[in-house]
Amino acid sequence: MTALPWMPRAKFLLKKFSLGCLHAANFVCAFHLFKENVGSPCLMDGPSMLPTFDASGEIAVESILSYRLFPDLVRGELVSLKSPLNPGRIVCKRVIGLAGDTICVDPTGLKAPSTEHVIVPDGHVWVAGDNTSCSIDSRDYGPVSTALIRGRIVARVYPFNRFQIFAPEVTYID
Repeated sequence: MTALPWMPRAKFLLKKFSLGCLHAANFVCAFHLFKENVGSPCLMDGPSMLPTFDASGEIAVESILSYRLFPDLVRGELVSLKSPLNPGRIVCKRVIGLAGDTICVDPTGLKAPSTEHVIVPDGHVWVAGDNTSCSIDSRDYGPVSTALIRGRIVARVYPFNRFQIFAPEVTYID
């Protein structure tokens, strides 16, 4: 039996195609591991964090690794977490209270009497959106387990003219 004249070229192309698929699979795996364990850009959408973030179109950097290495949170820090009401959704909120803090459930009085207070239990934090009138947060679902926290929001990178590195913002009232 004689080899067909196109057979060597077909073997060469099949080998190149297979190698390309293997490189693509390696890239996808590496990207996924980086995104799930180190951090990534994330699109901010929704009015709950106005004025810190616009209602849509802004891109922030989520740092997962910094939270895993240094899990101690600070009041005023921006975090990303799995929504307690919809675990398939990742939300951005500001940490208002830490374990042991006594928190006024709703200072605005919109969702609870402004005289209602709660003590944040161990292993939990109290989170809130900056735009309290449009935010679903701890006022709705109570203290959030720290196991639901994915990472810290460390910077806004888009739009470029609003670039900002976030530091915890806290105002203490005596």
